[in-house]
Amino acid sequence: MTFSICVRETYEDDDGDEQTRFGVAVTTRLPGVGALCPWASENGAVSTQSLTNVRLGRKGIEYLDDGIAVEDALQGLLNADDNAPARQLHGVGHEGEFAFTGDECMDWAGDRAGENYTVAGNLLAGEGVVDAVAEAYEASDRDEQLAKRLVDALDAGHAEGGDKREDLTIQSAALRVATTEERDPEPYYDDLRVDATETPISDLRETYELAREGFEAALEKYGDAYEDDDMDAVSDA
Repeated sequence: MTFSICVRETYEDDDGDEQTRFGVAVTTRLPGVGALCPWASENGAVSTQSLTNVRLGRKGIEYLDDGIAVEDALQGLLNADDNAPARQLHGVGHEGEFAFTGDECMDWAGDRAGENYTVAGNLLAGEGVVDAVAEAYEASDRDEQLAKRLVDALDAGHAEGGDKREDLTIQSAALRVATTEERDPEPYYDDLRVDATETPISDLRETYELAREGFEAALEKYGDAYEDDDMDAVSDA
């Protein structure tokens, strides 16, 4: 009922220190996907879907935060889940990738694991949806914000037919990005949800663009206060 992507990227911050960021983005032909499927922290990104078990995502991230490798964390959760054949679960940690599609997931269902990313989907128009998401991400410009590139990847899958249930018009989409870098404040555009709409990807893109514009405006107006953690630094508030 969903397709999604999880990614891991290393980069240098403004001080020249190496950091790692994780991102997850998801869309489906049902409302509220952001409340159920995508999970991310400074230690990994996970998406739980198909016959969705929220615990797999929540506990998966907790295990990654505890230092457990992504394959061990997610496979261990599936081993303890009696309905594992109906689940789809995938993600990335600091090292490695993991993708699982149970035999009872509804066609078309499948996944793809590449270097530093995973993509999975079920009830799709076909395998081309997953491939389009992966290829759009692989070709993306690393100089652009990860949140934007995740929206672009979802858009590519949507263009290939996406979720095939055209009778369900109320849809949703969401993204989350987390990083090992200490950021204050956290960018508004790295945790976004569109919970109920007929145009989830375009709405998520517009939300991202407005959130980034608003974040930049807030930094311009209140940057000194954020840096000093002191409202006395605010001028013309």
